Amino acid sequence: ILSYNIDVYRGEVPAQKNLLYLATYITMFPQLIAGPIVRYADVERQLSDREINFSKIAYGIRRFVLGLGKKILIANQMAVIWDEIYAMVAQGDDPGAALCWIGAVAFTFQIYFDFSGYSDMAIGLGKILGFDYLENFNYPYISASITEFWRRWHMSLSSWFKEYVYIPLGGNRKGLPRQLINIAIVWALTGLWHGASWNFVLWGVYYGVLLIAEKLFLLNILEKIPSKLGFIRHIYTMFFVILGWVIFNITDFSVLGNYIALMFGAGGSSPELTMYYAKSAAVLMAAAVIASLPVAGYISKKLDKNLMFYTTKDMAETFVLLILLLMSIAFLVSGSYNPFLYFRF
Repeated sequence: ILSYNIDVYRGEVPAQKNLLYLATYITMFPQLIAGPIVRYADVERQLSDREINFSKIAYGIRRFVLGLGKKILIANQMAVIWDEIYAMVAQGDDPGAALCWIGAVAFTFQIYFDFSGYSDMAIGLGKILGFDYLENFNYPYISASITEFWRRWHMSLSSWFKEYVYIPLGGNRKGLPRQLINIAIVWALTGLWHGASWNFVLWGVYYGVLLIAEKLFLLNILEKIPSKLGFIRHIYTMFFVILGWVIFNITDFSVLGNYIALMFGAGGSSPELTMYYAKSAAVLMAAAVIASLPVAGYISKKLDKNLMFYTTKDMAETFVLLILLLMSIAFLVSGSYNPFLYFRF
């Protein structure tokens, strides 16, 4: 609604005279609760003139099933690991640094597959209804800097804040000091956007500081690292991303401080318990790592180079998605209610 009002005020789109079209935009159910955030300008023409055909419906169904699989088969299973380890810390137990890192990594995968799964399902439903929503994720966990991470994660939110907050404040057009202030304002608001809790404010400030540091000097240092040592940039990025998700998820500051302290060795160690979780979660973690990389797209492009593989590729894709759907249904039937994480924010 804000994007609609601002765009009309700026004269970038005409005011919508049809109440039904405007109501359709405001209450667009596939993406309404968690995203991707759809600006009015993105779907203005589609509200009155959109095409619905078999190829769009087929693509929409495939995308929906993929998102469902992400949510049910990976995110929900990661949630079990995180919840159990977090509960130990919240109850005052000392699971040890290694186990706390396993829990943090589990939540890192949980929130990605939960939210990107929701976005896939929203984009799929939109296609079925004839709407083209913009992508919301672009493999963020392959990023080599925090700046790159936020170009790949929740892209519709980053774009929204850039368009309606950062640029109107002056963006990078008024010198470096003003640009840094604008970044700080945007990230304070980004934290508050997720909820009225101090951990979200801290999370926003945390990323604001990291992004300002990269703007001032860190990016220059990272870019000087040789390409053969590029994994160092990735480790740096994921270290701060994982730590950031711990801050994001724990609202109780005393528990948050204790959890972070344990991650950095403030407690003892639980080798047997750690080994148990490491072994039981190994396959799931490996699947999550592979699914968070652009492996499927790489294979698809390789097959597309040879026409003889078209039919085989389509059949294989259909078979995999059917298996995903059946497994998701089985897990839904046997599991408990586990809503999408971003319904909370």
